[in-house]
Parts: sequence; C-alpha cells; structure tokens
Amino acid sequence: MAKALYRKYRPKSLSEVVGQEQVTGVLEKSLKQGKISHAYLFIGPRGTGKTSVARIFAHEVNGFKYELEDDYVDIIEIDGASNRGIDNIRELREKVAIAPTSGKYKIYIIDEVHMLTKEAFNALLKTLEEPPKHVIFIMATTDAYKVPVTITSRAQTYTFYLADEKTMFNYLKSVCEKEKIKIDDDALMIVVKRGGGSFRDSLSLLDQISTLSDDKITKALVVSAMGLPEDEKIVELLNSYVSGDLEQISNALKTVLSSGVKPETLTSEMISLIIESPKPELLPLLAKLPDVKAPFAEAKLLVAMTENKLTTVTASRTTVSNTQTVKIEKKPEPVEKPKEAPVVVTKTVEKTSVEEKVAVTTNTDFNWDKFVETVTSLNDAISSQLRNVDYDTDGGVLNLYPKRKMEVAILSRDNNRRVLADASGMRVVIHAVGDNPHKSQDLLLSKMSAIMGGEVQNDGGGNPF
Repeated sequence: MAKALYRKYRPKSLSEVVGQEQVTGVLEKSLKQGKISHAYLFIGPRGTGKTSVARIFAHEVNGFKYELEDDYVDIIEIDGASNRGIDNIRELREKVAIAPTSGKYKIYIIDEVHMLTKEAFNALLKTLEEPPKHVIFIMATTDAYKVPVTITSRAQTYTFYLADEKTMFNYLKSVCEKEKIKIDDDALMIVVKRGGGSFRDSLSLLDQISTLSDDKITKALVVSAMGLPEDEKIVELLNSYVSGDLEQISNALKTVLSSGVKPETLTSEMISLIIESPKPELLPLLAKLPDVKAPFAEAKLLVAMTENKLTTVTASRTTVSNTQTVKIEKKPEPVEKPKEAPVVVTKTVEKTSVEEKVAVTTNTDFNWDKFVETVTSLNDAISSQLRNVDYDTDGGVLNLYPKRKMEVAILSRDNNRRVLADASGMRVVIHAVGDNPHKSQDLLLSKMSAIMGGEVQNDGGGNPF
C-alpha cells in the first residue's frame, strides 16, 4: 500500500524541516553547543510541524537515528487529550526518577498539553520546578493561552508559523516533481490556498487530487472536484454586497448555491478573497462571515450579505476584482464622525457596523477602543475574544456580556480576568450568555424579519431562497 504523502515527506532531521527556520536554527545551535534545556514548549497552528520537530529533536539529543516507525523506550509520547488527569501525571512523576536505558536523556513529548486539567498542570509544575538532570520535557500546543503561565515560564518557548503561499507553492511543486504528478500552476495554487499554510493539510489535499486525471490536472478539474465556486462568481457576489442591492444579492447567492456549493465553502472562499484584497467597505462583511455556519447557514449568509443595506451604511464603493480594483458609482459620503468617543451623561447606545457592539455606559472616562488596544498589547489571545462581547460600565465595574459560551469560559479564567482588570483599571464581571440586559431581541431574527417584509417563515427545508 502506498504511503500517504504527508507521512512520506515528513522530515527526519532538523535540516529537512521547511519554513520553520526560526525554530530549527536555534535548536541546531543548542545541539552543537550542548546547551539543552529541561523543558521546551512548541506553540503554533495545527500542521506546522510541532510534533515532527519534537520527535526529531528528541532523537538528535540522544544521538538516535530517527525513523518514523521506531520505538525507543527513552522517548515517551503522551497525548494530552487522552491522558489529561492528575493520576496520569502522578504516574509520569513516579517514572521520571528512573534513569534512561540507552540514551543520555529520558524525553517526554506531551502533545496537546493545553488539554491537561488544572490539577494535572499543578502536578506537572512540581516536576518542572525540580526536574531530574536526565529528563527533558517537550510540550506542544495549538492553544498557548490555555497553558498556565507557571508552566510557560519554566520552558523555552518556540513559535511555529503557517507557511506563506510562496514557500508552500515551491514545496508542493517539488513534491509533484518527485511524485510525477502533472498539475497546472493555477490548480496547485488552489491546493496552496485551501491548505491554509498547513503542510500536513496541503499534502493531504494534494494526495486527494493527484488521482483526478492521468493527464495534467487543471484548475477547472480541481474546482469541479472540490465543489468550489468560480472566482468570477465570488467577485460578482462581493460586488453586489458593495452595491447594496438586495435583489442583486439574493440572485447572486441563489446562482452560486444552486450549483451545489455549500454556504460554508462559499463563506470560506469569500473570507480568503477579502483578506487577499481588503477594502474598507468589505470589512463589515468580513466581521460577519465567520458566524456563517450550521444550522441555517444559508439564512445567516443572507443576513451577513445584507448587513450594509439594513444598517443604511453608505460609503465609497469599490468592486473587488482578480487583478485591479474597479470603481463603481459613488454614493454620497456620510458626515465623518469624530474619532474620540462621545461623552455620555445618561445611558445611551452606540453601535459599530463591524461588531454591532452594545455600549451602554455611565463612565465618561472609559474608552472601549483604548481598552482593547491595551489588552492586545498585554495578551493578543485575550483581545481576540473581545470581538463577540458587549459591555457596560457601572462606576468602577466593567460588565462584559460574551455572546458565546467559549468567550465566557476563556475570559473568566483568573489570569485572563486579571489582564482585563489591569487594562481597564476597573473590577471586571463576566456575565453568562443570555444575561445581556441591553439586547431585548435576537439581531439575526430581527434582520431576517426586515429582509422578508416583517415575517420570518420556515418551510422546514432550512433554505431562505
């Protein structure tokens, strides 16, 4: 049986790792100089090579030859997701005292370390504080903000990044040459974009499409096989959003979705195109598209596409194209609002078209934008959670009303709450989802109602068209 490409081309030495020179270069120097730490933390998105580098480094530290299927008793891999309890870590603590069998070090690779429980982290901390000289911990995680500071402060931290398009294209091109896969550059670029910078995902996708044709694989063949919308249709759809014509938007959506393209796929392609060529008038749409998912993905997409129409936003309109921007008829410019937040004496409601944030406040000194900027400087991961949060202030208290349970859980962590308090200079209260007293009706339903003439009906099929 042929080996999957992502396994066949998994690197076996630090020199073979592509696109992570900021990590491999430092590790190679530490090996040459014999300066080995007792704990390492590898952070970064999935598919960027964290686990592969951890395995390679573990082998090279001990002078072992690395093969994908080898099994050295001195290199122990632990899945943090399935061994997350305190009993698992206690068992680990008992075994670390045992000297290595054949290598200089006993090395523990803990993947998805953020999945450990609080009690397990506390138990692990005791070992990290006073580790035996023969033990090395290599921890990997996609969610670094979930790892306690007490752990990260005792480990050397290395950040892995998603590959840029040029690096990924050249890498996949070399794989195609080695595997004798005949593919057009335009078709290969689709693989690059859909892979999202992840080597594992990109190789898996290339593996899938490599069997589409015995002749050269074309862009049209890949688009058809993957159920992707044509670029021209996405441009037309974004153009209709910019124009604010409700009928044009609805017709463009129906045309694309009726071809079998899933709304989630269409949304992903729209996000990619906007990020690739960002325009101010498309940013409100970009803020809404990540929320387009089941159930009722089609309806949510329709609401997102008509947002500028519903809120009567008027701005300079510029059409998205594949090469250059094409300007269309301008509508009257709105009077520019002052940049500084207005002084509020009594309770008022301010909304932004991008985030639709409800800001009901009696604190004239509090500035939300400056608050978010301060949080970003302290911890970017925390500030990203504030996109789906409404707020109000009551004297020296900042009330936050997250829209999803995930934000509630993250922002309620003690360390994160302290960051919010430091940034605001106030006591911070995180409220449960649904406890927001300032939103009396669901925005999604009210907008759908406005679109469809005051009523929202469901025929049971879940399709608003």
